[in-house]
Amino acid sequence: MSGIPLPRIGMGTAAIGNLYRAVSDDEARETIVAALDAGIGYFDTAPYYGFGLAERRLGDALAAESGRRAIVSTKIGRLLEPTSARGTRHGFVDADPFEPLFDYGADGVRRAHEASLKRLRRDRVEILFAHDLGAMTHGDQHERHRRAFLDGGYAAMRALRDTGAVDAIGIGVNEVAIGLDLLPRVELDLILLAGRYTLLDRNAADALFALCAERGVRVIIGGPYNSGILAQEDLSDAGALHYDYEAPSPAMLSRARRLEDVCASHGVPLPAAALQFPLRHPRVATVIPGMVGASQVRDTLSRAATPVPDLLWKALDQAVTPSPDALS
Repeated sequence: MSGIPLPRIGMGTAAIGNLYRAVSDDEARETIVAALDAGIGYFDTAPYYGFGLAERRLGDALAAESGRRAIVSTKIGRLLEPTSARGTRHGFVDADPFEPLFDYGADGVRRAHEASLKRLRRDRVEILFAHDLGAMTHGDQHERHRRAFLDGGYAAMRALRDTGAVDAIGIGVNEVAIGLDLLPRVELDLILLAGRYTLLDRNAADALFALCAERGVRVIIGGPYNSGILAQEDLSDAGALHYDYEAPSPAMLSRARRLEDVCASHGVPLPAAALQFPLRHPRVATVIPGMVGASQVRDTLSRAATPVPDLLWKALDQAVTPSPDALS
């Protein structure tokens, strides 16, 4: 299994792909340079983020900083086809003029990998993930895409790793079930799990993490703020909040506010506890919050360094029952 030396904090790049709001090229570059200056040398991206926009911006910024080493992961599973559609699409504002089409087959893997390298202006990426497999994304098409991956896509990813084109392979997903399904069937180095091991949602804590430990798979946690709700120090404005890329349900908002109150009673900002929570688990190698602007890079480092007393962790544990599954 891969021993890539990942930093404890990396950077997710969906936000510089214009997720929820438009970001300028200059602000995207400023963010990446500030991350490098701060020692955040791992960047996760995907063709889906702004339909190539995040990869392009990351590639341009890293090319301009070519003397500085950076670890990059990107993803297969979607090919980008030209489109005349404009406006906000899939949550991305003023994104590049492409439409993502799912393809988890062997040829799709090779084409997606090659296209990503061109956008990233790199000869190689260190890590390649299969993106968004699972019923949560695909519904009644889930089995078709799962079979395409198992019957060809995985072998193509494995070949890229075995020939040294990439250092590690894995899956980048938003649900626990697909990890439990695939881990016994394929050899993976890493799982990037978004939103399923956070202060609000701890569904990965038992069976999936145990299986990862058994099979020597390291875990990267994306979405530690659950799409933004846990990144706020004040949850009073419900209209501005997102949970799993949508408006939070009243029950989920109430749950988050309980966590906010518990943190406040111990003098710790909610975002600091949210960022540090996944890193307490021995299976978790890295957490990759999204960032836009040098100020958010500084905020991230400050949150990571904020002292959190053990009593707060115990109080937060007591505040998170029942599970999110009961709050739909």
